[in-house]
Amino acid sequence: MSISRLRDFNVHIGPYQPGPFNAITDVHGIRVGHSTVIHDSPCISRTGITVIVPRDGEIWKDNCFAGFHSFNGCGEMTGIHWLKESGMLCSPIAITNTHQVGLAHEALVKYGASANRAQSYIGALPVCAETWDGHLSDANAHPLTQQHVFDALDGARSGPVAEGNVGGGTGMICHEFKGGIGTSSRQVPIGDEAFTLGALVQSNHGARHGLRVNGVPVGLKIPNSVVPGLRDDDPPNTGSSIIIIVATDAPLLPMQCERLAQRATVGLARSGGVGYNGSGDLFLAFSTGNHVSEYDRQVRQLRMLANRQMNELIEATADAVEEAIVNSMLAAETMTGLMSRTIYALPHDLLRRALAQPA
Repeated sequence: MSISRLRDFNVHIGPYQPGPFNAITDVHGIRVGHSTVIHDSPCISRTGITVIVPRDGEIWKDNCFAGFHSFNGCGEMTGIHWLKESGMLCSPIAITNTHQVGLAHEALVKYGASANRAQSYIGALPVCAETWDGHLSDANAHPLTQQHVFDALDGARSGPVAEGNVGGGTGMICHEFKGGIGTSSRQVPIGDEAFTLGALVQSNHGARHGLRVNGVPVGLKIPNSVVPGLRDDDPPNTGSSIIIIVATDAPLLPMQCERLAQRATVGLARSGGVGYNGSGDLFLAFSTGNHVSEYDRQVRQLRMLANRQMNELIEATADAVEEAIVNSMLAAETMTGLMSRTIYALPHDLLRRALAQPA
């Protein structure tokens, strides 16, 4: 059997079990879609777009409470001013390359306006985020089109999520190994109920020496002399970024979602991310546990967890984010791109050996 996820190594992070797919799609109603663009002509492209679609596509009108956290702000995530003002996520989430956030934003606006999906100005404030894939892809060529965004949205599905070199993660680098899209989930009992929490990351951050897997300093055990990283004449990747999206069906209010978004930092730190100066480490958490709308005409009754009941979700967030980051590398494959630059995948045999050695 091909090993492509951390649990295939019999490494289980934290006390909680994952959902059936160990993915953000374990949260009911969440779909994920990708469009991937790989070609060498007319330009070298290793890029794409990934979308997260809550509420089976009804997010435009059936909004979710949400919160945002910037661990380090050298990056872009649109729609955040309104999200922080209103406490609501009112659109699908798109994640792509740095230079095409504008295209993704415009495409989401058009998609929301079509078939009367979105209402009024809310559809003009979608959430689009980015990380930079310019080591492997010609970022200035702008190869994505609006149709790629539409295809990702139309193709978004529940169930297993493709990881690694796919969608927005196609050209990304993580700790100087090949990175990309990764996901994980946790089932969390609280009181007499059980909730699901999932995380999805687009990993494009970190230095080799910082990488840790379940606390083991893997980056030091697999140095550049064993598996080459960036070339000496390459710009450093420590200025790159990670986007983290956390979703849960637990009934949370916006400030509680913001608290979960902050805790994504713990999972990032455990795996070796430190928030370098030029890194865009932007995190968003949302809850499907209440049904709200900017256009409500009646008073709604809401559910919420008490703050002291959030400890399990806080722990699950850190665990799911940490596992999602590692999954993004384990699923990724070695890729050659711009300037014949090759970024190597994290070797599974060397990882297994490193995990078996004393720390």
